[in-house]
Amino acid sequence: MRKYLIAGLLVWIPLVITGWVLKLLIDLMDQSLLLLPERFQTEAWLGFHVPGLGVILTVSIVLLTGVIAANFFGRQLLSWWDSVLQRIPIVRSIYGGVKQISDTLFSPEGKAFRKAVLVRYPHAGTWTVALLTGEPQNEVTDHLGHDNYAVFVPTTPNITAGFFLIVPKNEVRELNMSVDEALKYIISMGVAEPPRNHHPGQLPLDTHTNPQHTNGAEMKKSGTDPNR
Repeated sequence: MRKYLIAGLLVWIPLVITGWVLKLLIDLMDQSLLLLPERFQTEAWLGFHVPGLGVILTVSIVLLTGVIAANFFGRQLLSWWDSVLQRIPIVRSIYGGVKQISDTLFSPEGKAFRKAVLVRYPHAGTWTVALLTGEPQNEVTDHLGHDNYAVFVPTTPNITAGFFLIVPKNEVRELNMSVDEALKYIISMGVAEPPRNHHPGQLPLDTHTNPQHTNGAEMKKSGTDPNR
């Protein structure tokens, strides 16, 4: 009975959670239908609500906004709108911060969350999977120098929370797993480890900046113990 119960749960839990998340998203997007005049809503001409129409409307609005923002006049209009919002107290603090984060995360030129890495956390004797967010600039480099990375360490299993760390480059090891694979690995608490997708002899990122590590590896390969 226990074996069959677990097998059934393994089938239903992913389906139920997937359906629940999709329903939340569809219900959220259906709120965009409130932007339409009442006579154009499905309740007025069908007598009942049709779920999912808000998804079509939301995608259409986003695509139309992107088309407008991609041309010269649209950029001028958005620049004017940004300048108006930046003059409003409280609003400029919220809007400015959110816009800066969204531009960093979703811009095609942005480098945030493009690479999964290993860092020592929470102490020097352990490692965890983190996401590379960039390299510190300006005031931080005045105190720590330029040989550092900024990383985000997601918590398990809630990856929307986590810790922001600044770590030396020679203590960061680059992973070839994708960001999606790294997030799945974190959410599953190490159960869903992605397969090796690179040559096992590939050097980690920190060996390029730590000559002692590289020399030690070469001495071991040649049969000489560096500790002797």
